Amino acid sequence: MLLIFPSIEIRRGDCVQLVHGEQGSENLYSIDPVKMAVLWRGENAKTLHISDVDGVKTGRVHNWDIIEKIVKAVDIPIQVGGGLRNYDDIKALLEKGIYRIVIGTIAVHDQELVEKLIQDFGARKIAISVEAFGGKIRTDGGAQVHDISPLTFTLRMKKLGVSRIVYSEIGPDGKTKVSNPVSLRELAKGSGVRITAQGGINGYQDLIHLQELEKFGVDSVIVGKALYENKFPCQQLWRLNEKELTDLGPTRRI
Repeated sequence: MLLIFPSIEIRRGDCVQLVHGEQGSENLYSIDPVKMAVLWRGENAKTLHISDVDGVKTGRVHNWDIIEKIVKAVDIPIQVGGGLRNYDDIKALLEKGIYRIVIGTIAVHDQELVEKLIQDFGARKIAISVEAFGGKIRTDGGAQVHDISPLTFTLRMKKLGVSRIVYSEIGPDGKTKVSNPVSLRELAKGSGVRITAQGGINGYQDLIHLQELEKFGVDSVIVGKALYENKFPCQQLWRLNEKELTDLGPTRRI
């Protein structure tokens, strides 16, 4: 069974995306990322993916206090990504209780750092983000395309001790993430590392297609927009139920 990571993107202290709730329940779906984390946990999320959008441009963590509050608010593992390129920031996040760090750009530019992170914290704590575009990888928020295929780069990371890749693929428009089961299967089979898919999930059928890849090593998926837009059948029941609630769930710790 695929592990689903609800994605919470934080920009300037607020959620980038908001849940589209049933009419009359708008007050439940806050722009507060901490409350959003509590909501997803109350709906039985087993883990969360947090993206510090502000950090993508600067390469440093911007939303320290919010991330720390989320760790304290829910009782599930959390992974964090978003422009992380500094050893001290990564170390500090792990010390604050973050389960796994996702790095991308720095993995291309400083492979010695990747090796050090794996040695110091272990392979389970560090995942590498691979963004594919036109059969090559790109970094720096999409600004730089490198003449290397996702598989070749992944194999290079594997030699450093990396055991998990977070894979996303950008469509022909250069902006939209798409789900490509063929690319995912080839990457998983060719590399032998565990793969977390990211992007392009538009509903239940997309998850069913990904489920078929679990035997090759694609064992999890990060889902954002589709969850916020209630694209899954069970969410209709959740929204109707939440309309009558004043507290978002049994795991609330804030």
